[in-house]
Amino acid sequence: MEDTGVVKDIKGGMVLVVVKKHMGCESCPSSGLCGSGGNDAEIEAVNQAGAAVGDSVRITFAASMYLKGALFVYGIPAVMLAVGAVLGKELFAPLFPSADPELVSAGAGFFLFAAAFAVMKFVLGRSAAGQKSVPVVSEIITRAADKD
Repeated sequence: MEDTGVVKDIKGGMVLVVVKKHMGCESCPSSGLCGSGGNDAEIEAVNQAGAAVGDSVRITFAASMYLKGALFVYGIPAVMLAVGAVLGKELFAPLFPSADPELVSAGAGFFLFAAAFAVMKFVLGRSAAGQKSVPVVSEIITRAADKD
């Protein structure tokens, strides 16, 4: 998948690129992560092409990035919620005989749900250094110096 935008800032080997929001942005589960507040979104990408501030660039995204994101955002927490609810009812409820088994089940489910997000944040934070899941500036369309 590709998009185009303008380099706003450079931070080491990464650049901050401003891209126009698309119609699909409203339904995207990760729309809050790209810094889209108004009509534009800011995306941090690897500066593989050597772009400078003001350059118009093409950004490429790995297709697997979207599948992986959906799995992490929806799949794993949902599974952990269900596992926690079953474990809470079957294993933890007998440990608390005066408590309602449904409340113990719900508490264990939500605990594992929250724990899944904490673990994913740690794992994704460490894997962000690997550039497979990070957008890449693959081409400079127009140099800022050429626009004058």
